[in-house]
Amino acid sequence: KGKNVVLPLNKARNSLITPSKKRKINSSEREDIDSISSSPKTTNYSSSSCTSTSQHIQKKLRFEDSVDFIGLDVKMAEESSASCSSNKMKTVFLAGGVGHHANGLTKTAGSTTFSNSKPGAAKKLVIKNFKEKPKLPENYTHETWQKLKEAVEAIQNSISIKYNLEELYQAVENLCSHKISAKLYKQLQVVCEDHIKAQIDQFREYLFLTLFLKKIDKCWQDHCRQMIMIRSIFLFLDRTYVLQNSMLPSVWDMGLELFRFYIISDMKVQSKTIDGILLLIERERSGETVDRSLLRSLLSMLSDLQIYQDSFEQRFLEETNRLYAAEGQRLMQEREVPDYLHHVNKRLEEEADRVITYLDQSTQKPLIATVEKQLLGEHLTATLQKGLNHLLDENRIQDLCLLYQLFSRVRGGVLLEIWIIHFTMVINPEKDKTMVQELLDFKDKVDHIIHVCFMKNEKFVNAMKEAFETFINKRTNKPAELIAKHVDWKLRAGNKEATDEELEKMLDKIMIIFRFIYGKDVFEAFYKKDLAKRLLVGKSASVDAEKSMLSKLKHECGAAFTSKLEGMFKDMELSKDIMVQFKQCQNLPGNIELTVNILTMGYWPTYVPMEVHLLPEMVRLQEIFKTFYLGKHSGRKLQWQSTLGHCVLKAEFKEGKKELQVSLFQTLVLLMFNEGEEFTLEEIKLATGIEDGELRRTLQSLACGKARVIHKVPKSKDVEDGDKFSCNDDFKHKLFRIKINQIQMKETVEEQASTTERVYQDRQYQIDAAIVRIMKMRKTLSHNLLVSEVYNQLKFPVKPADLKKRIESLIDRDYMERDKENPNQYNYVA
Repeated sequence: KGKNVVLPLNKARNSLITPSKKRKINSSEREDIDSISSSPKTTNYSSSSCTSTSQHIQKKLRFEDSVDFIGLDVKMAEESSASCSSNKMKTVFLAGGVGHHANGLTKTAGSTTFSNSKPGAAKKLVIKNFKEKPKLPENYTHETWQKLKEAVEAIQNSISIKYNLEELYQAVENLCSHKISAKLYKQLQVVCEDHIKAQIDQFREYLFLTLFLKKIDKCWQDHCRQMIMIRSIFLFLDRTYVLQNSMLPSVWDMGLELFRFYIISDMKVQSKTIDGILLLIERERSGETVDRSLLRSLLSMLSDLQIYQDSFEQRFLEETNRLYAAEGQRLMQEREVPDYLHHVNKRLEEEADRVITYLDQSTQKPLIATVEKQLLGEHLTATLQKGLNHLLDENRIQDLCLLYQLFSRVRGGVLLEIWIIHFTMVINPEKDKTMVQELLDFKDKVDHIIHVCFMKNEKFVNAMKEAFETFINKRTNKPAELIAKHVDWKLRAGNKEATDEELEKMLDKIMIIFRFIYGKDVFEAFYKKDLAKRLLVGKSASVDAEKSMLSKLKHECGAAFTSKLEGMFKDMELSKDIMVQFKQCQNLPGNIELTVNILTMGYWPTYVPMEVHLLPEMVRLQEIFKTFYLGKHSGRKLQWQSTLGHCVLKAEFKEGKKELQVSLFQTLVLLMFNEGEEFTLEEIKLATGIEDGELRRTLQSLACGKARVIHKVPKSKDVEDGDKFSCNDDFKHKLFRIKINQIQMKETVEEQASTTERVYQDRQYQIDAAIVRIMKMRKTLSHNLLVSEVYNQLKFPVKPADLKKRIESLIDRDYMERDKENPNQYNYVA
């Protein structure tokens, strides 16, 4: 007696439960659901059922997947008169209309029943499986494939498709759902293969190279566009069947394989394509404009087809190698180094741009390496020998930056060996006067180049230090002597070229050069001798600068190195205090003012005492001071050094009074002219007692220098036997106090040799001490090990022959002995 309510699907568009939403039934809802039944209906749009409500079947629902309600809008219809049971239960029948699909396949909606056993009771929902699986209509597979084939051929022929793409996609899904995937894949492969086979003929006719490349590119672009469309239709096949069969290529890969096999693998087509690409690149390298987008597309095709490396890259690199090898040889002869470097840099930038624009990224490393090898590596030595010195001499910073950037790319490209060639000035004795200043200037320039051009490369800094150390010590001891003399020249009072700050900076630079020299003891000897002259004659420019240099040496070489130098300064300060006490305690006779410097013999250079005939007034003052000093310091011995004395004389000439600042020897000579008008060389020598060579130099400074206070007959530059000397009463000078060149300030060859000899003598003592120290500790040692240990301890270079002499000397003096059984071994003698 129930009444059927039919709900067709086409009225269920605004359902609260939409196709896009999937609803899962949770445990709290299960109690309210009795049963949901559905039965397949293939011919009717509605169904009805009447169920008895006297019995309720309650089941626990199990859902493998979430329930998907497809646009079903449930409406309840109640009629009081319609009843299927005695308690007048209201029954509602819901029927889902059969959805017709465009491809002809129909799906049946199951009937759904809501039932209540009592008025107001909860409604129960029951879901049941299909009684039998839906089947495809007859000829459905064949008809569907024909539609799909027509669509594929339309795509391949670039004509419009008759069918909707969604309809075609659904058709593929239907076929795959009914296990026709394998057959569908093979059919699609055959259609694609037939189409690609037909394309090869167009490339076998004769075509110009550019036209051929454009045609192959168009074919490739069309193929890619077609396969994208085909894949979009057969996407369901691609994502189900193909994924489940790992041996099968995807639809896209299948298209690539077919194109590679039938088009690009054809030897004529491939050869012509590669030749064309290489020709276009060669034209671009020669300066012509080419179609870069065409190149990019073709090389992308080779990469996608996985034949880029085998077919193209190897030949491309060979052609690149050949081109740049020839270009490098030609341009090295034609161009100067800076122009050549700029050309190489331009080529590297062009090749890097090609990689970015159209070449595959994998080509970058071998391509750049090829260019660097042929344009830089092969011409490394030639470029440096031809251009580095020129760039350094002209201080061309930008070109040096480029040189470093380019050659640092090549293994062994750091410019180490070439430095030594540039430093010939150090081993050139003609440049001794300017060597240190040139060395300082060059060091500044090199530091600037390393800082700006070479990016403070640590290896390069170390190499520069090694190079400086090597060439500075090629002339044994001479650089140390010249550096000491340079410091002396800078610290003298007459040097007004620099302010205190500039002098400090200059000393810092000299210390950098000082670190490179081996013979630091030679430097100490000459520096000490020059420092003594500066202190004793009052020629030092600044006491602060002197002490600053001393502190730098102490920091660099240790306290032992500067202990004697510090003692010299201490002596000068003590001498000032002693002279203050002397003048306070003594009333000096006459009008002569005496100043004495007391020097500790161990601190100062060794001076050979020279006996001269002093004036009685001078002798009397010496005795007074000697008595005063020994009275305060018993047990000491005073030795007067006349070679270091200097005086200020008051003289009267026709022009007026003058003061002459002269040495003690010059003083003795000039005072003779108070007793007579003219004297010969022999007479002066006899009266003064000055040594012959020293006297000749003294007379030369007075008679032949700029300030000629005495006349010499005959006139000449040198003093000869028999020359006569007289006072120059007509002497004129714009200054009141005149300083006449002091001979003791000029270093003679003998003094220089004497200083060097003293250094060698000191070195012998150091070598002896080192050998005895080592043998005392080791007791027994072989010759080679002893020599090695001595070299490690000494701070100056020693020749093996000199070392052997010192060992023999110690054996003779019984400090050590040869082993009786092994003559190559030494034993220490306690």
